[in-house]
Amino acid sequence: MSKRRVFEINAVFDTPRGALWRKGCLLRVRQAGRLGILTYKGAAGAGRYKEREELEVEVADPRTLNEVLARLDFVPAFRYEKYRTEYRRPGEAGVAMLDETPIGTYLELEGAHGWIDRNARRMGFSESDYSTASYYSLYAGYCRLHGLPVTHMTWDQQASTDTGAKRRPHRRP
Repeated sequence: MSKRRVFEINAVFDTPRGALWRKGCLLRVRQAGRLGILTYKGAAGAGRYKEREELEVEVADPRTLNEVLARLDFVPAFRYEKYRTEYRRPGEAGVAMLDETPIGTYLELEGAHGWIDRNARRMGFSESDYSTASYYSLYAGYCRLHGLPVTHMTWDQQASTDTGAKRRPHRRP
């Protein structure tokens, strides 16, 4: 293990009219333990691997950053939570990330195509198991499958669904 299991709160921001989402881009503020990260992701290319520009900067106070974005007319479009554990082999450039989410556990392999393919095979996966779906897409599919409204992928939302409580609708990221 290269990074211990940490709880993450992720807030995806967009303009009120969804300009970033329409271009396939993403603006996210992540709080992972005490660490805050602002991430911009460009549009993803098509193919079996998800390749996109990604720019990140650490921030000391993610909550204040959320307020700054709000004052710049960005709105929180989607919130998701997960527990993430990172694994890295010494001398290898790729990283495996195990994400425990309210809708299931996912494995993300990040690295060169050859590294991804080799390590996926080592773990018993084939190319037909690959997915480039975003957490929003995975969550929306889960909600459709279970007849639930698409809101936010958070542990408290999942608990309220399990007890039959009502949930508020939201816009897509």
